[in-house]
Amino acid sequence: MPDWMNLGLSWPSLCAALAIGYLLGSIPFGIILTRLSGGPDLRSIGSGNIGATNVLRTGNKKLAALTLAGDMLKGTAAVLLGAYLVGGKSAALLAGFGAFLGHLFPVWLRFRGGKGVATYLGILIGLKWPIAVTFAAIWLSVAYLSRYSSVSALLASVLAPLLLWFWAREYQMAVGMALLTVLLWYMHRENIARLLGGREGKIGQKG
Repeated sequence: MPDWMNLGLSWPSLCAALAIGYLLGSIPFGIILTRLSGGPDLRSIGSGNIGATNVLRTGNKKLAALTLAGDMLKGTAAVLLGAYLVGGKSAALLAGFGAFLGHLFPVWLRFRGGKGVATYLGILIGLKWPIAVTFAAIWLSVAYLSRYSSVSALLASVLAPLLLWFWAREYQMAVGMALLTVLLWYMHRENIARLLGGREGKIGQKG
């Protein structure tokens, strides 16, 4: 078995790392913050997503920024806690994977969560921050040019695993993030359909 496929963790350690990540990732910051501010249920407006892009459609930029920070930092926290409490790079990666699953399928919201872009970035920050900076730069550049959040996320998420593999030589991380990219694309399947049909909402467009 190649080294990058060997996690080197016992089943209890593996389950602990995933559980730590899932519980952190399942915190729905978008819904919590909008409700505390007296805003609408995010699931009833715009795309129905619980992330920062949909919060922005309420017109509250500050709340959108706070949601982005929360969704991002829970991914970073999962990676750091996994490494600290369970130990090692593999535990950090598994905790990040758990956080991503928690954001996409939170038990508190009947397993109907967000698209995972901010959490994906947060995981990258915890695992390999230079790749995270590159991811953010790609996202911002494409978003500025296209005004489509979905296009930015789809493109950046494809490039991140490639950069981890060919540039950082972090093969285990590259495979792990590639799996997250597949999930991210799956969660964006409706966005892709709207893009192809010319019906996708642009950044800042109110729901």
